Amino acid sequence: QVQLVESGGRLVQARDSLRLSCAHSGRTFSSYNMGWFRQAPGKEREFVASISTSGGRTAYSDSVKGRFTISRDNAKNTVYLQMNRLKPEDTAVYYCAAYRSLLTETASSYSNVYTYWGQGTQVTVSS
Repeated sequence: QVQLVESGGRLVQARDSLRLSCAHSGRTFSSYNMGWFRQAPGKEREFVASISTSGGRTAYSDSVKGRFTISRDNAKNTVYLQMNRLKPEDTAVYYCAAYRSLLTETASSYSNVYTYWGQGTQVTVSS
């Protein structure tokens, strides 16, 4: 069983930077493609960013492209989300998720392919 634990969320000011971390409990982290999703109050969960098993392929939503960077450290079983130039509309609970695929180098934006999810970490951006 895989457990994902997010950390790093907090209250920040607009235009600040923040880095989220997601620790993967299993010994097979490098075989999982990873993603970040978020859900704002009253809104549906949405895709933010994803990264393939080796880190060679990434994907971003249009709303964060150029501001957020996803990365992973397979030696530390951790995936990161570096968020720069934060905006109030980035306020949400951020979730880390993981999936395996037959095609190792994938970075899906579809939540239904993700098998494991973390509990989320709150990011609040004040104006």
